[in-house]
Amino acid sequence: MLKFETPQSICRFGLARCDITPPVGIYHRMWGAATHERATGVHQPLSASAMVFRPLQGDGAQVFVAVDHCLLWGKEMASLMEHLAGATSFPRTQIAVTFSHTHAAGLMDTTRTDRPGGEMIAPYLEELARRLARIINDADAKTRPATITYATGRCSLAGQRDLWDEDTRQFVCGFNPQAPADDTVLVARITGESEQTLATVVNYACHPTTLAWENTFISPDYPGTMRDVVEQATGEPCVFVQGASGDLGPREGFVGDTGVAERNGRQLGHAVLSVLESMPPPGSAFVYTGPVISGATLGAWKHQALGAASLRGQQVWKQKTLTVPLTYRADLPRREQTEAELRHWHAEEAQATQRGNDLAVRDAHAMIERMNRRLTRVRYLPEGDTFPMPVTLWRMGDAAWLGVEGEYYQAFQLALRQRFPRHPLVIATLTHGSRCSYLPPADAYGKGIYQESVAVLAPGCLERMIAAAAAELEMMLA
Repeated sequence: MLKFETPQSICRFGLARCDITPPVGIYHRMWGAATHERATGVHQPLSASAMVFRPLQGDGAQVFVAVDHCLLWGKEMASLMEHLAGATSFPRTQIAVTFSHTHAAGLMDTTRTDRPGGEMIAPYLEELARRLARIINDADAKTRPATITYATGRCSLAGQRDLWDEDTRQFVCGFNPQAPADDTVLVARITGESEQTLATVVNYACHPTTLAWENTFISPDYPGTMRDVVEQATGEPCVFVQGASGDLGPREGFVGDTGVAERNGRQLGHAVLSVLESMPPPGSAFVYTGPVISGATLGAWKHQALGAASLRGQQVWKQKTLTVPLTYRADLPRREQTEAELRHWHAEEAQATQRGNDLAVRDAHAMIERMNRRLTRVRYLPEGDTFPMPVTLWRMGDAAWLGVEGEYYQAFQLALRQRFPRHPLVIATLTHGSRCSYLPPADAYGKGIYQESVAVLAPGCLERMIAAAAAELEMMLA
C-alpha cells in the first residue's frame, strides 16, 4: 500500500504558563551602545511556559520550560535549578530550562545591583523561580494523553549575520545577503484525545535582536507577536523554542522601533499557520486508494487511521542526559587580563568624557560592557582543561528533542537534520544558559568575527558536538 505517514509522537502532556514581566524601572541595559539604564515601559509582556512530557505508559518524565529572557549567567542559573528541583517532584536531570534569547528583557545579573534599577534584579529572580516551580507543578497535574504531529515550513525572517565590511576591512555582526541562512520552521501541534489542539510548539533559529540599544522597553521581541498570531488562530498556547541561531538574526534588526519587531513576528507567525494548515488529522496517514476513471485517470488519496504497529512505534519513549567534554581555547583570556583591559577602557571613557567626545564615550562604554561580560563568563567557567557540555535528549515516537547549552551556529541543526531526515528534531539551544558562549565552526576562527572572539571553546568543538549528538541519536532512533 502506497502511503505517506506524517511523523508523530504519542505521550502524556501537560502545559501551564505564567507572566514573568519584570517591573518597569528594573536595570535593562543589554547593549553596550545603549545610553539608558532602566526599562521605561513594557512593549509586550514576557511569559514562561512549562511543558511536562511523560510516556503513555510506564515511568519517566521530561520537563521543558521555555522562558522569555536572553539567558541567565552561571550563578543565577544554578540558583534557579536548585530551587526548581527542590520545589517540584522532578530531579534536575529531568528539568530543561531554555531561553527565547530576547535581548529586550533586561540583563538579569545580580552583580549589577549597584546600577540604576539593579536593586530590583535579585527580588525579581526570586519571584521568577517561584513562578516557574508553580507552573511546572501545574503542568504535571494537567498531563493527559496527547498526540504530537510534526511538519516543517519555511520563513525568510532569519538572515546570516557574519558580514564583511569592505570599507572598514572587518567582520561586523549584521545581515549578510550573500550567505545562506537556514529557513526551517519546525512546528509541533499537540492535540488531545478528541483532537482538540492543546498547544503549538515552534522551533525556529533566529536571534531576537530586532530591538537593540535604542529600545528602552521590556519586550519578548518577535516571538511575542508570533505567539499572538498563532494563538489567535488556534485558541491555545504557542511555545517558542530557539534553534541553532549563533550566526542567524533578523534581516531587519538592531532598531528601536517596536513595530519592526511586531512585523518580524507576524512574518514567522503566518509561516507557522501555513504549516498548521498542511497537517493531517492526528493518528492518521495519507493513503493512496487507487485509480478513478474520469476525464483523466486520477490517483486518489485519503486520510486513514494508523494501524496498531504504527501507533506502538509512536509511543516509544527513551531518555538520556550526557556530558560531552569540550576543550577550552588555548588563548582564552584569563581574569587578570580581562580586568586589565577593563581598567584601560574605564580610563578611555574618562578621557573621552573630559574631551566631550560623545561618540568615543559610547564606544568606550560598549567595550566596558564587553569586558564585564567576558569577566562574568570566565569567572563561572568550570575548572580544568575542558568544559563539560550538558546534553538533554529524549525520543518520543518518531521525533527526538535535543537541549544543549550555548549558542550554536546553524551548521549544528543543518547537519543533524540532514543525517536524520525521517525524524523531526526539535533543537533547543541556550538550554540552561550559555556559560560557553558561542560554538562557531572551526573555519570561522581567526577572522575577527564577533562570535568567535567571545567563544571560550577551541576550534572543532562544534564539529565534536555534531558527531556526539549524531552518535546518540543514531542509537536512540534505531
